[in-house]
Amino acid sequence: MEEITIREAQKTVDDWIKTYGVRYFSELTNMAVLTEEVGEMARIMARQYGDQSFKEGEKHDLGDEMADVLWVLMCIANQTGVDLTEALRKNIDKKTSRDKERHLRNEKLKNKK
Repeated sequence: MEEITIREAQKTVDDWIKTYGVRYFSELTNMAVLTEEVGEMARIMARQYGDQSFKEGEKHDLGDEMADVLWVLMCIANQTGVDLTEALRKNIDKKTSRDKERHLRNEKLKNKK
């Protein structure tokens, strides 16, 4: 697959749902599914980067779990009329305005290797 923008990805998800998914799950169901997918991602993170170990035969494709999170997030954005491209742009501007010097002055970040 070639590179796609966030906006194109949102449209691709919407087209897929309308073609193969019959319809979107309700917004509340998708919120629960998003939480489930984040939990699956957290499980892999805890085992790969934390102190837990993988169980025999346990799936551990971090990229796939991240893609599942992104998929459901895009479903919720589509359902609620959120343009994630614009929302991300505004969020980056907000963080830059609010935090552009805060992290540079954070001694905890300077001393961490």
